[in-house]
Amino acid sequence: MGRAVMVQGCGSNVGKSILVAGLCRAALRRGMTVAPFKPQNMSNNAAVTQDGGEIGRAQALQAQACGLDALTDMNPVLLKPETETGAQVIVQGKRVATLKARSYAALKPQLMGAVLDSFGRLKASHDLVIVEGAGSPAEINLRAHDIANMGFARAADVPVLLVGDIDRGGVIAQIVGTRAVLDMEDVAMVAGFIINKFRGDPGLFTQGYHQIEARSGWQGYGVVPWFSDAMYLPAEDALDLGSGRASVGVKIACLAFPRIANFDDLDPLKAEPGVDLVLVRPGQPIPGDVRLVILPGSKSTCADLAFLRAQGWDIDLAAHIRRGGHVLGICGGYQMLGRTLCDPAGIEGQAGEVQGLGVLDVTTLMTADKRVERVQARHYSTGLDVAGYEIHIGRTTGADCARPYARTPNGNDGAVDSTGRIMGTYLHGLFASDPFRSAFLAHLGGTPSGLQHADLVEKTLDALADHLETHLDIAGVLSLAR
Repeated sequence: MGRAVMVQGCGSNVGKSILVAGLCRAALRRGMTVAPFKPQNMSNNAAVTQDGGEIGRAQALQAQACGLDALTDMNPVLLKPETETGAQVIVQGKRVATLKARSYAALKPQLMGAVLDSFGRLKASHDLVIVEGAGSPAEINLRAHDIANMGFARAADVPVLLVGDIDRGGVIAQIVGTRAVLDMEDVAMVAGFIINKFRGDPGLFTQGYHQIEARSGWQGYGVVPWFSDAMYLPAEDALDLGSGRASVGVKIACLAFPRIANFDDLDPLKAEPGVDLVLVRPGQPIPGDVRLVILPGSKSTCADLAFLRAQGWDIDLAAHIRRGGHVLGICGGYQMLGRTLCDPAGIEGQAGEVQGLGVLDVTTLMTADKRVERVQARHYSTGLDVAGYEIHIGRTTGADCARPYARTPNGNDGAVDSTGRIMGTYLHGLFASDPFRSAFLAHLGGTPSGLQHADLVEKTLDALADHLETHLDIAGVLSLAR
């Protein structure tokens, strides 16, 4: 039976996912068999696993850091928000329900068994499991029936490292305040803390670091400086999207839907030095000088289509097409490009039919059948083989499907209009294929860089592990595991 240690945060987006990925790679390089685990995640950025289910994209990256293929046991409960108050509930890779927050709270006690089952299998087959919490244990209003933080830590007897984000300010209050609101049994699970995202000279924080130790009674395991190369790793949160740097070359815009899903499609484009990737946020127009507009995946297609219109993006998109611009719709974005979207059973929201943008001659019927699978495909216009995946409900048909985007083992995928400039596909992950991405950018008038995206991610994971080795007491952290 292996050992385990857990990384929890003083809040969301403090860098837990990146730290776990780096710790996983550091442990792997020490010759250990290691696996990641997150009891509960909330994200619309999902990955398809080896065993045909869904987990959070961050856990798939962490699995890669461990030298493993992703498995559903690595994230047994995944919540995919569809509205402000409701989410699709995925348990051990499979959709079980769509619930409002109050209904999910009532379901949580029944999910601890599945969480501990998955954790037990990973622990039995690896030397070390590194667990990531969700949100913050300081949210004590959610402590009853908690399966994501201290509820799990105590049920599985896993020691906790608490991460504070100094870039946000108030890191002393983050950690000491968390200590103050936890009950004593939860406090006893915390073995120490880490300060993350420090900019400047860490020596300037020495006094603050020791004050945290004195006021919390917890040992510090290091101050981690800002890791700028994190931009080359898949983001868990859509707020982290964007190029992160000035760039010249072909300009591509992606619409930032409120329920944007599987936005790691953009990561290889973001990494291209010859691509200026612009995330068009609410209240902003689609720039007039872009070569391509991407309508990305959506967890709530009809609602995001209404949002698109409310922003005036439909008008901008029509002008972009008149100027000879290209459009690519992926999954939900593909469905929006068609004439109608029919949801007679109200699977995604209110039952009924809505008018699409009408730039592809296709219609989509929403059905309860959800397709989740990895796919090998051949892109029709280039003849190149690509590897991708599908996560969607709905079936799309129509005249433009006679010009498919790709060929898969399941048949033709997607549709292209008569000009060849408006394209739709259900395939996620296409741009991770280097030859396809190069051909695609060349068709847009760009200059492909020859970037090997998979190699870039691997090198970045190694650089992350080096970064943590320099600034953390890695041996001390790993020695906490039990």
